[in-house]
Amino acid sequence: MFYEMFSFVVDIVAGIFAGFLLLRFWMQALRLRPPSSLGQAIFQLTDWLVKPIRRIVPGFGGLDWASLIGAFLVALASILLESLFTGQFHPGLLVFAALLRMLQWILYGLMALIVLEAILSFVNPYAPLAPVIRALNQPLLAPIRRILPALGGIDFSPLIALIILQIVSRMLMSALPALYFYLA
Repeated sequence: MFYEMFSFVVDIVAGIFAGFLLLRFWMQALRLRPPSSLGQAIFQLTDWLVKPIRRIVPGFGGLDWASLIGAFLVALASILLESLFTGQFHPGLLVFAALLRMLQWILYGLMALIVLEAILSFVNPYAPLAPVIRALNQPLLAPIRRILPALGGIDFSPLIALIILQIVSRMLMSALPALYFYLA
């Protein structure tokens, strides 16, 4: 029982921090300027990790690779902590498991942004964060909107995107045991 609580706390703390790192990467990739308070909070929370990495791996191609590498390092640290706690340490699987965890965080983050946009569109479409959330979702929803335009004034693209993201997440999670067996 203690392991489950420890694992839960590690997952929550690491997931939230990695979420900020991934959000920082995504905002910079889209060249998006969030409201100053949000942007300032994200940068203050993540600068301590991103700035040292940026000295080693500068941004190129218009992308902030230091934020993405930071998120991977957080995933790696969380996997390492959990594996040391259980005593099941597999160095060969460590990097692979961290990559899978980061991909899982990316999928969950995209799902959360879509749900947040849907909630804001019903509750307060003119909220200060609404344009930022819309801009963050635009690269994901635009291709779906081209194929399936709004029907009767209702945009089904968030629902379709959530279904696709859920399918990808389930495929990723179902492949995990087979890959673990193969690599172990």
